[in-house]
Amino acid sequence: MTPEKDKEKEEDQLVLDAGMKRYRNGEIWEFEDDMGVSDGGTGVLLGLDGGTTSTVCICMPMIPFSHSQLQSLPILARAVAGCSNHNSVGEIAARETIEQVMADALSKCGFKRSSVQAVCLAISGVNHPTDQQRILNWLREIFPSQVRLYVWNDAVAALASGTMGKLHGCVLIAGTGSIAYGFTEDGKEARAAGAGPVLGDWGSGYGIAAQALTAVVRAHDGRGPSTMLTSNILQTLGLSSAEELIGWTYADPSWARIAALVPVVVTCAEAGDEVANKILLESVQELASSVKAVVERLGLCGQDGNSAFPLVMVGGVLEANRRRWDIGKEVMNCISKYFPGTIPIRPKVEPAVGAAWLAWNFLMKECHKG
Repeated sequence: MTPEKDKEKEEDQLVLDAGMKRYRNGEIWEFEDDMGVSDGGTGVLLGLDGGTTSTVCICMPMIPFSHSQLQSLPILARAVAGCSNHNSVGEIAARETIEQVMADALSKCGFKRSSVQAVCLAISGVNHPTDQQRILNWLREIFPSQVRLYVWNDAVAALASGTMGKLHGCVLIAGTGSIAYGFTEDGKEARAAGAGPVLGDWGSGYGIAAQALTAVVRAHDGRGPSTMLTSNILQTLGLSSAEELIGWTYADPSWARIAALVPVVVTCAEAGDEVANKILLESVQELASSVKAVVERLGLCGQDGNSAFPLVMVGGVLEANRRRWDIGKEVMNCISKYFPGTIPIRPKVEPAVGAAWLAWNFLMKECHKG
């Protein structure tokens, strides 16, 4: 395509979507060139849940009704992409993934960026206000100026998925990574863990699997007890010896690839392997201690320690109910000993829906203030 054509195309887009800046990955949004001018309807919301394993974007209509009806909001489109944690894949790759999945969701339901009223991104790796501001600045280059933009850690969307978009209570995520995050009703927030594998998310899927791999190497070296993990992991990976684990691990040390070995650890623990059982018991304690730290810092349990508060539990590690070893159940049993008023919630919707609900709630609050 010639430079002249590129200029014409850009000018056409500026006419259709007044004031919108085109991002450098303009080809991602080329589907908009074949769409007419927006009809000025109620518009749509985008909710995005971005993690180490995958990124999901949900598109919902913006309908101004009461909060109790929020669950009736239909999902217009759902798009899925890969990792969007900048700490894992780098900032450029993370941004491209996020932009692509948002474009895919809008394209599927026939809307363009000028129809979007609010976007809520909930992404793992957003750990500081500077992370939020950097992403907000980048988003502002993509969407029209009137679009409301919100950026949070992915744990916030997970909490919202269990509380219908309200930020109150605590959430525990244990998937590839792990984090506990909480809010009080007056807006105070606190978090524990979620610092990634290097700094010790040992209750996470990565942490469990990494300890299992370490146990196999230790057993092979004679520095640790023998364990069923050796034969089961080698068989699962199609390897013939423990020495090959080193090459397998560092050939692609992605967090999700390592974490995928968690079912093998659970199987060995259920079969009576002491090493695997110890790893899971320690993971339960780590996850429970993360929740305990957040609850106590925010005072969610009240002065007597018995006040009720919601605990939203999300993630593959917590959801993998097994015959004898149910990690989620064991974590809840442990937490209940500290805080009898804990109300466990297993969300019926995915975190990306929670992100869209957050966008709805934030936008409605702004409208009421106006």
